Amino acid sequence: MSRHHLCELLWDLPNDPRGELRWCLSKLRGVLDEEGQTRVLAEGESLRLDLTGVDVDATRLAHALQGGVATLGAEALRAWALEFRGDFLEGLDIPRSAAYTAWLTAQRRRFRAAHAAVLEQLAMSLPPAADEAVPTFEAWLRLAPFDGRAHEGLLNALAASGRLREGDEHLAVVARQYEAEGQDWGAIGHAWRAAKQRHSRPALVVAVEVIKSEPEPSLPPARARRASLAVMPFSDRSRGVSARGGLGDGLAHDIITRLSKLRSMFVIAQGTVFALDERRIGAEDAARRLDVDYVAGGALRVEPGGRLTVSVQLSETRTARVLWADTFQGRLGDTFGVLDEIGDRIVASLSGQIEVAERNRAILKSPNSLDAWEAHHRGLWHMMRFNREDNEQARHFFQTAVQLDPSFARPYAGLSFTHFQDAFLGWSDRPQAEEQAYRIASQGLMADDLDPAARWALGRAHWLRGRLDESIAELDICVDLSPNFAHGHYTRAFVHSQSGDAQLAIEATDHARDLSPFDPLLFAMLGTRALALLRLGRYDEAADWAMKAAARPNAHVHIMSIAKHCLAMAGRREQALEMAAAIQRVQPGYRLDDFLSAFHYGSDADALMRQADHRMAGWSHSH
Repeated sequence: MSRHHLCELLWDLPNDPRGELRWCLSKLRGVLDEEGQTRVLAEGESLRLDLTGVDVDATRLAHALQGGVATLGAEALRAWALEFRGDFLEGLDIPRSAAYTAWLTAQRRRFRAAHAAVLEQLAMSLPPAADEAVPTFEAWLRLAPFDGRAHEGLLNALAASGRLREGDEHLAVVARQYEAEGQDWGAIGHAWRAAKQRHSRPALVVAVEVIKSEPEPSLPPARARRASLAVMPFSDRSRGVSARGGLGDGLAHDIITRLSKLRSMFVIAQGTVFALDERRIGAEDAARRLDVDYVAGGALRVEPGGRLTVSVQLSETRTARVLWADTFQGRLGDTFGVLDEIGDRIVASLSGQIEVAERNRAILKSPNSLDAWEAHHRGLWHMMRFNREDNEQARHFFQTAVQLDPSFARPYAGLSFTHFQDAFLGWSDRPQAEEQAYRIASQGLMADDLDPAARWALGRAHWLRGRLDESIAELDICVDLSPNFAHGHYTRAFVHSQSGDAQLAIEATDHARDLSPFDPLLFAMLGTRALALLRLGRYDEAADWAMKAAARPNAHVHIMSIAKHCLAMAGRREQALEMAAAIQRVQPGYRLDDFLSAFHYGSDADALMRQADHRMAGWSHSH
């Protein structure tokens, strides 16, 4: 950490904060440094602790949670539950330092959430009638008194142990508690009645009824759920700022609005999260009360000189696992401009990380147990492999999702893309694949004409059929609906790079990469930029970008061909010949006609490709 930040964090503007810091550091070195091991390290304006070989419980816990609390066995969970003794850094408060208090509050909430996640995992792994089940559920509820799953689990454990009177008493307390908070406790009441019914009758009768009422294992639920997210207001840690309604609230409002436009997840409305925040309910507690899958939040700080720093974190509610965290910076010369730019990057990162988490979760489930949402994400996982076999697998899962929920637009977009790949990469009859891509994209639009992915799919399908004006029109609507939809910006660039505005293509693909810097389609974004540069006559730049595209692990033969032609126009003979040989190894017999027929080049681009091919032919003969 910087000396300046530490001074602001730990002192309420003493006469000589740096002198105070030097004095403290000298005392710390006497306590922490060992013979042959300096622990307190000063590196210019920065200070750090070298904790090599030191056991820090908080660090160990963070590492264990990142591996996944579900991977911990019962004994490990019990051991971790005993590690929590009071609040994080209990007693180490600095009442006059608002910055330190804000940091400490956030850390305490984080570790309480971790404690709750450990207890939840342990409680849910125990048989309901186990002796430790009730105490474990009670410990969980002390940390999360409005967690509906914890109440339902406790009531089920009480019923299983025959403690029905205690269950009735607990439900009465819950009802008063929830009503005082203006919350609905009806679901918990239904759960208690079901638990009493389940555990108060002979086991054989219950078993027979359960078997009769269970659906066939091969029939998953018919409706798609959505991943759910709560975005909490950002705390403003700027010096002298205490009132609500400033930059932190504005940024959260903007992010919630933009995420909602993506329509790929269920986002809790602003009014609800702001109301919880007003009551000083932390992000982790709020997420459990709302029963959402993910929660995002963070802090911002305006430094002297107008530099804005925004830190943001995305966590899984039930595991307390941090999926992603980052820090963004900008200068507040143009307040709205910098907030807009940072908001774009945060929204793209949040949506991308949640998509990855959902895909990874879906791939671990049995195919027969997937609901529509999970089948869709299983399809995405295969679709992003960019090979023929995975494309077929992706199509199967998208079809499953569509059958399970015909009103869910996203699987139509994915299904259309699998046919797009068939046509573009020559994996099946092109006219038939074009028609399928267009027909299914149109069905997605009928399911939800405000979903940017539906517009994106239709724009791609129009391009396949050579209807370039219609393609651009749909893609423009796509990015208007959701300015943060990276694939919409990339596909606009893709169309313009071949026959439209080459400079616009460069700008659009750069914006797409800013929104999604680790996108599975990065190879295509790089290749598209190379095509636009080629048309502008910037051959060396085009060759450099094309080589980056071809180096990506999922780059297909058309990307390699773009690289070959860009290298030829840049006069890079040896590299161009090496790329040509690599193309033939990947797809023997691949010719210029295969390359040109896959795209819709304008006359200028077509002439450039033929010129490059002619130059390659001359080099091949001389070689």
